[in-house]
Amino acid sequence: MLDTVKHASPAQEALNPVDYAVITQGLIAAAREMGVKLIRSAYSTIIREAADASAALFDRDGNVVAQAELIPMQLGPMSEIFHACAQADPVESLQEGDFYITNDPYSGGQHLQDVFIYSPIFFEGELVGFAGTVAHHLDLGGGNPGLTTEAVDVHAEGIIFPPTRYNHARDWEGRGPLKRMVAANIRVPGQTIGDFDAQFAANSVGAERMRQLCEKYGAATLRAAMGELVDYSERRFRMALSQLADGVYHGEDSVDDDGITDQPLTVKAAVTVKGDTIEIDFDGTCPQVSRNLNCPFSSTISAALSAVKSALTSPDIPFNEGLKRPVRIRAPKGSLVNPNYPAPVRARMEAGYRCFNAVLKALAQVAPDKVIAGGNDATLVTSLSHQDQGKYKVYLEVYGGGFGASLHRDGCDAVDSPLSNCTNTPIEATDMDFDHFRIVGYGLIPDSAGHGRHRGGLGFYRSFEILKDGVNFAMYADRFRVVPYGLFGGADGKPGSGEILRDGKKLPLKSKDNQTLRKGDIVTIYTAGGGGYGPASERAREDIEYDIQHGYVTQQASRAIYG
Repeated sequence: MLDTVKHASPAQEALNPVDYAVITQGLIAAAREMGVKLIRSAYSTIIREAADASAALFDRDGNVVAQAELIPMQLGPMSEIFHACAQADPVESLQEGDFYITNDPYSGGQHLQDVFIYSPIFFEGELVGFAGTVAHHLDLGGGNPGLTTEAVDVHAEGIIFPPTRYNHARDWEGRGPLKRMVAANIRVPGQTIGDFDAQFAANSVGAERMRQLCEKYGAATLRAAMGELVDYSERRFRMALSQLADGVYHGEDSVDDDGITDQPLTVKAAVTVKGDTIEIDFDGTCPQVSRNLNCPFSSTISAALSAVKSALTSPDIPFNEGLKRPVRIRAPKGSLVNPNYPAPVRARMEAGYRCFNAVLKALAQVAPDKVIAGGNDATLVTSLSHQDQGKYKVYLEVYGGGFGASLHRDGCDAVDSPLSNCTNTPIEATDMDFDHFRIVGYGLIPDSAGHGRHRGGLGFYRSFEILKDGVNFAMYADRFRVVPYGLFGGADGKPGSGEILRDGKKLPLKSKDNQTLRKGDIVTIYTAGGGGYGPASERAREDIEYDIQHGYVTQQASRAIYG
């Protein structure tokens, strides 16, 4: 169960409103600067181009105060993951240069590729807070370069960092023992070590900005401002919740399959609204599976929080610890969304998205004007890796698709899904970094969106020509079978798919697949379109004409749907 504790500062009542405004905006700006520093300092395309990383600032108790608006799935449980580290090594024992590190899914973490690093911030010998970052690392070992689709347990997915304290000067700098251990267990050490260094650099930026605020206003005033910022988010969120009708609302959605059978994996959510609180219970969700679709509980927390935040709050409410105080989240142990060790978890985003969808479907019953239809709510990840003369090149990309429509507008076309929020990797960047493939096709898919008063967003395709024999292709995806759903009379979006064109023949890809490719193969991935909102008969004629003019909807489909 998610539970947060409120820590008020004695100096909070005497806080000057002007000081509060300047300090809190300074903290938010510092967190955003950390995110920019991390992305611009990274070596791998998944961070440098796709921005699969996040950053936040914390108070001395490990409560999130401010964060960069990057990856919702990574940001939601950052305080819970911090507390797992603090439980292993109390904050009172920390010294200058120490840091916490973890990626352990069964000690608060998510999946192994997301490594969390927390650096304490001292001012005049006093611990005033923490700077924390998380980054998706392209390769951390495991049974297959970049992505292990057939891992039998979490140990086959890469290195596990239990919640541990290290010292940067002693264990990392130069040829520190931790750095050498990590480098010896991964396939692309220059790239991955560079990304770790980018995390440390971002943490140092956040620490310096917090110390500058302490120098100007004093540590006590900084603590008071952090406490009030968290309280402000809590007050705003409780007010939003109090406007909803009390009751218990239910929703469910399903992952396509586990990669072995065709049986869908159902996630159920019961959402209880009571006054200014909300409880989310995933009781009734299917049991954990033997493949990597299992979703650690911290990821379940993050998905549920993201659904609630996106549907029920204003974008101007800062996401911090205060937003989590009115929320309680439960999931049965041993289920798909709270698995037992040592179940593999690499593709946990697929089940995480079904948590997101199930909660949104429940909220649609109490706040229909605030939710969106189903979209390409999945993480479609592909990896293309190649070994040549003992050296690996690993390319991994997270794809978007069609966004669901809402009461107010059409869904976005070809955008990453809400929990991932990654950008695309430009073709120029892949041409510069990789010589075992090239991108030969990239565009929107007409007629892939669900129709309605507002149509869903279009999915897109991306085609890769393989330039060398022996390229390893791995993929996990969803929405290939269970289509993105429409709402309130809107039509469902079209499902995704994939294929290999080899010697003039098309070989279909499964949503969870692993293939060895040949030179000359053309691999094409098609992502799902978003669901529509409201009846298609209510769509404005000028919107229909606009879609036809721009090629989003073909004339044949338009005649069939709109007459």
